[in-house]
Amino acid sequence: GSVQAVRRMMVAPTRTEPSVPQAALETELTGQSMGGGLRLLVASAPEDAERADRDLRQVAGRIDAWARRLTRFSRTSDLAHLNADADRSPVALRPTIASVLSHARGMSRATEGVVDVAMLDARIAAEAEEWSMPTRRAAWQLTGDGRQPVLIRDGRVRFDLDGVAKGWIADRALRLLDAYPSALVDADGDVAIRSSSTAGWSIAVAHPEDDVGELARLRAPRGWSGDSFGVATSGTSVHRWHGRHGLSHHLIDPATRRPAVTDVVQATVVAASTGLAEAFAKSAVIRGSHDGFGLLHRAGAWGALLLLEDGELLATPGTARWLA
Repeated sequence: GSVQAVRRMMVAPTRTEPSVPQAALETELTGQSMGGGLRLLVASAPEDAERADRDLRQVAGRIDAWARRLTRFSRTSDLAHLNADADRSPVALRPTIASVLSHARGMSRATEGVVDVAMLDARIAAEAEEWSMPTRRAAWQLTGDGRQPVLIRDGRVRFDLDGVAKGWIADRALRLLDAYPSALVDADGDVAIRSSSTAGWSIAVAHPEDDVGELARLRAPRGWSGDSFGVATSGTSVHRWHGRHGLSHHLIDPATRRPAVTDVVQATVVAASTGLAEAFAKSAVIRGSHDGFGLLHRAGAWGALLLLEDGELLATPGTARWLA
């Protein structure tokens, strides 16, 4: 990854407060990381401009370090080493990948098993349209005393962390910016945000078939306390291809180990964390609109927008308070 630019501008409060605060300085850093775009944004007092620049660059460096350890596209990453010998067990893990795998376990429980990071072989088979893959779920668990986590695998297990890692990274990066009442981390569309009452930031939900169109804008509701939340989008329009059997995509249904058959083109979810929002959005697409709505309700998603293949846009109860 590489940092491309740091930009600063003065922004005024969007709502009147009992005592009018001084204008805040908004500092933004943009770059490339995790195979896509990275955007970091904080609002601070004007006299903290140099510190904001320094903090954003440090956080971007941490994000790049995490991404290098978790990508499957580098032979030197922790994930690549783990996948290189997929039958080996037990395996002592380094802290970062152990933390992400633990997070992945939590996301699997939160989504009733829809999120499954142990399906790399199924994804590769789907891309090659080779349907001889076994349908048995890969079994794995983490053990250890915390200081030395250990992976136990039952048979061949290879991991594809992908969106799960992005959500984890976005949440971790936002915590590194706790000194700022308003901060935002956009990890290639997975957004972790903490917005004070004076920031007035909103997040555009892009239309998958229109480069400039927006389905909606999301923002913290009126009276928001300033706690952090996450927004993430998943869909079948980003990583898709035409194969021998027609249009296919990268979202694998763990029940079939094949690309999900779904009427949901894109799902955008607001949740208590970016990791949860990413997992919920992916699950809603995989499960389809009918089952997906039920899952989002049971899982406790704060809001969701589902774009169906016929062009209809559905929203879960409670979503309206998040619309800008």
